Amino acid sequence: MRDLPPTATLRAFEVATRHTTFTSAAAELFITQSAVSHQLKKLEEIWGLQLFQRGKNLSLTPAGAALAPLVREFFSKLETTLADLREQKGRVRLRVNTTYSFALKWLLPRLPELARLHPEILVTLESTDQAINFASTDADVAIRFGHGNYPALHTEFMFREQLFPVASPALLQRFGTPREPAELLRYPLLTRDGADLVPKWDVWFKLVGINTEVLHESVRFADTNMTIEAALLGQGIALARSGHVEKELGEGTLVRLFAVPFPSPAAYYFVCPQGIETRPHIVKFRSWLQAESQQAQCSYR
Repeated sequence: MRDLPPTATLRAFEVATRHTTFTSAAAELFITQSAVSHQLKKLEEIWGLQLFQRGKNLSLTPAGAALAPLVREFFSKLETTLADLREQKGRVRLRVNTTYSFALKWLLPRLPELARLHPEILVTLESTDQAINFASTDADVAIRFGHGNYPALHTEFMFREQLFPVASPALLQRFGTPREPAELLRYPLLTRDGADLVPKWDVWFKLVGINTEVLHESVRFADTNMTIEAALLGQGIALARSGHVEKELGEGTLVRLFAVPFPSPAAYYFVCPQGIETRPHIVKFRSWLQAESQQAQCSYR
């Protein structure tokens, strides 16, 4: 660009926009007051614009006020990008695609341990509930919830969750703690709307020997996280997947009701394009993921 001035001149302008005198601007830049004045005059000549009203105090002209935030943003982004690149030096980026609820509830709390074990791996998370298509995404690997049918992809089973009812202590105090599964029929039940992979109350009731077509539904939700949040607020009892309520059960903000084994019909799978599973950083990630999955599987039983 013909009108792009030297960086030092731009820096002098950016600093001067935050000061009221050449003297204070010069002090921040560690140069003389006359050097600052010279840089700003040079910039005004290059752009053919008056940028400052000079008097007892510096003040920006309309042109200077319009350009100041652009120059400030330029230096801010430059400094941020340089810091990020220096931090990444010697590290390898791994782009992981998974569902939003799994990333939020299961993967994110475990990532500090991955960073401790493998500081050389820089994970970038992206989330979507759509079927994975590596041809249209920058993701290197993905974690998917389903039945393991991912043609032409390298696929590894991770773990299967347990399904069970959960309620907040406040709701149990209000309604009482159910002593047997049939009593849940008189409680407000939170229902997750959606596909076949979503836990269904009627399936759970059949598992415990109760055939019913009448459920006291409270609200239907299109999102797992909203269902759990409603349970936390005491709005009803949710049929939760174990991996999505680890934190809440540990803190006591949700209580598991009935130790009835009910494995999820779907499971979590690690998938990636064929051939890249042997790359060193992906091998490390897969090994860590499998160790975490085995530990989670044991705790869910």
